Amino acid sequence: MVRIRIQNLGNRSIETENTERKVIELIHENRIDWMHACGKKGRCTTCKMHILAGQEYLSPETPQELQFRDLKRLLSNERLACQAQLLQGELTISVPESSKFPHLTYTE
Repeated sequence: MVRIRIQNLGNRSIETENTERKVIELIHENRIDWMHACGKKGRCTTCKMHILAGQEYLSPETPQELQFRDLKRLLSNERLACQAQLLQGELTISVPESSKFPHLTYTE
């Protein structure tokens, strides 16, 4: 069992046995809006997530993420939700300011 907790969306929590899915797929399957401008292909950074805890439980960084990190478009505590898989444990994330939707209410 893995768990994703989205802190600034009212601590919404997702629990699943499925570790074969990307983080963004698990979020969307649980009917939570999460931005993704390039169609989940790792070509932009709109789906980035701030990692507050559990980074060690994520799959290794993909070439796309490493490229954005080199370009300084991803910080050390950020990953692309369309690229990362939660392999075990619990992941606590938040939506970065640049990726917030105007129709959602965010908490802190």
